[in-house]
Amino acid sequence: MLSNRSRWKLAALVFAGSIIVAAPDGVRRVEAQTAPPPASQTPPADTPSAPAPTSEKAVEAFPSHSELKSLTAAGGYLAARHADKIERDASSAAAFYRSVLRTDPRNPELLDRAFISALVDGDIEEAVRLSERVLAIDKSKRLPHLVLGVHDLKLRKYAQAQSHLAQALVDPPGDLLTALLSGWAAFGTGDVKNALAAIDKVTGPEGYSLFKDLHAGMILELAGKDKEAGARFERAYKIDDSALRIAESYGRWLSRNKDIGAAIEIYEAFDKKLPRYPLIQEGLRELRAGRKLAPLVDSPQAGAAEVLYSIGATLTRRGGEEMGQQGLIFVQLALHLQPNHALGLLALGDFYESVKRPQMAIKAFDRVPASSPLKRNAQIQMALNLDAADQTDQALAILKRVIAEDPKDQEAIMAQGNIERVRKKFSECGATYSLGIALLRPGEDKINSNWYYYRGICEERSKEWSKAEADMKKALELQPDQPQIMNYLGYSWIDQGIHLEEGMKLIRSAVEQRPDDGYIVDSLGWAYYRIGNYEEAVKNLERAIELKPEDPTINDHLGDAYWRVGRQLEARFQWAHARDLKPEPEDLPKIEAKLAGGLDEASNPTAVPAGKKADDQKAEDRKAGEKKKVDDKKVDDKKVDDKKVDDKKVDDKKVDDKKVDDKKIDDKKVDDKKIDDKKIDDKKDGGRKDGDKGG
Repeated sequence: MLSNRSRWKLAALVFAGSIIVAAPDGVRRVEAQTAPPPASQTPPADTPSAPAPTSEKAVEAFPSHSELKSLTAAGGYLAARHADKIERDASSAAAFYRSVLRTDPRNPELLDRAFISALVDGDIEEAVRLSERVLAIDKSKRLPHLVLGVHDLKLRKYAQAQSHLAQALVDPPGDLLTALLSGWAAFGTGDVKNALAAIDKVTGPEGYSLFKDLHAGMILELAGKDKEAGARFERAYKIDDSALRIAESYGRWLSRNKDIGAAIEIYEAFDKKLPRYPLIQEGLRELRAGRKLAPLVDSPQAGAAEVLYSIGATLTRRGGEEMGQQGLIFVQLALHLQPNHALGLLALGDFYESVKRPQMAIKAFDRVPASSPLKRNAQIQMALNLDAADQTDQALAILKRVIAEDPKDQEAIMAQGNIERVRKKFSECGATYSLGIALLRPGEDKINSNWYYYRGICEERSKEWSKAEADMKKALELQPDQPQIMNYLGYSWIDQGIHLEEGMKLIRSAVEQRPDDGYIVDSLGWAYYRIGNYEEAVKNLERAIELKPEDPTINDHLGDAYWRVGRQLEARFQWAHARDLKPEPEDLPKIEAKLAGGLDEASNPTAVPAGKKADDQKAEDRKAGEKKKVDDKKVDDKKVDDKKVDDKKVDDKKVDDKKVDDKKIDDKKVDDKKIDDKKIDDKKDGGRKDGDKGG
């Protein structure tokens, strides 16, 4: 792998070596042919919410003076553009631009780019020097006037600051920023009336009034006009009671001018909106101890820093390259006025983190003063960025130290668990999340759900399915419609061949909520594969590839599905692509085996017979159920018939017995009759005998 120094040298050579050729219509540049960059590794499909760790090695000291001198003007310029737009390395970009400026010191485009790069990098002293050079060529440039005005504020040259600020930004939100800074510069001269006038004259969207009332209140507070200051703070608070600096300023004013109980109410109300925020917690501790709170700012420089920080942080959070860069410049100017501004440093670190520059983020977070209540937040964020820079051991060491100092710090516990989970330390992360679960409070279902979900992932990956299933069900109970939880639980069931219908229902619900989430769509496709519905599997996995083309797992899944539907050439292509996308180490041998020999029929044991659709399977299940009903009916009918036979036999026996009895009676009657007849005959014979005898 190329070092940072070698990479820059190569970039400079490539750009300088973009062939400059003479042509009849002037000079044109023929781009050098280069191979496409290697694809980056994406998060595992089984943890779609987890960000993939990005790697950035420690920034080396480059470019050196001798290396810069060796570059041509074209090479230096193009290397500067590469540093600025591709690498987002403002420091190197500024160095390259300054090098090129030596060959053309009055080139306005080079001056502008060098000036902006210095600002973005936070080198305000260099930006001040370049501002003067820019304005010497074009006095209408507004951003250089802003920089010089802020620098004059820092030096307490308030009149000069006002002069520059009068020529600074005019387009929103620059007009608001310039007006507020002008107000603080006027206050620096002791002119409170003009300070308020400068602030109040600016008009704009409804949000402008919040900033105007807040900073007018701060100026009035420092001027000793407490009643008027309180009215301004109260008005801003009524418009937006969720703004941190407004709530702090109003609460602090109440603690000194009304009563501490009223101030506590303001702080407690904010704590309900954003629980356990360090600055609010610190204020509550002081207030509950009976101590009054000082004003939020104590000088024009501190007030101006608040202006630049608050507007700058808002712009950096909104995203977008142009707006983000403008916000970053304002934050850097705030730190020029107050180098230890904790919120400004956190905003700076957050910006670098958002553009995947962890080493720059680490430097910003490390600058937060140890005395600040926000130092703990900075340490947690620094740990996360150390992990992103592949310095995981250092990251975990910081978090364990933070937790040791406060074992109830759920944010630090969550951060440690997340790092361990992403780094596949599954037994460790399960134990870590358990520490946080022991601290959960009722009524925070959404937050609590995440703890069970993450612990469930660790348990499932540690082959502790019964525990994982219980945690996943608990997470889903707390957040019934959370798509990632539904996806994970449904996928796990189907992958194990259990609860197939319920699992498919959960995954379909997740896809309905997140139709453009490649990982969740992959789960649906793979679920169809596992139940043997390969046509539907192909359809959904192709959609997942469209959404996440660089994911090795999804490419592997699509290869399997292609194979099952007879598209073997395409299957091998997807497997080869999956192999080249740096899959998990345990998956690579399986992919290579499939490339060598394809899939056998026994490799999807959960599936119904090959080619059988899920709907057919359901039909077969229905038929089987109906057949069972018929068989049961036959059994019941047989029992009835048998009973009838038995009853008939009993009846027949009774008839037969009756016939026997009747026959016996008849026989007896016959016999009796015979006896009677015989008696009559005998009697007749006797009479005859007697008669014979008498004659």
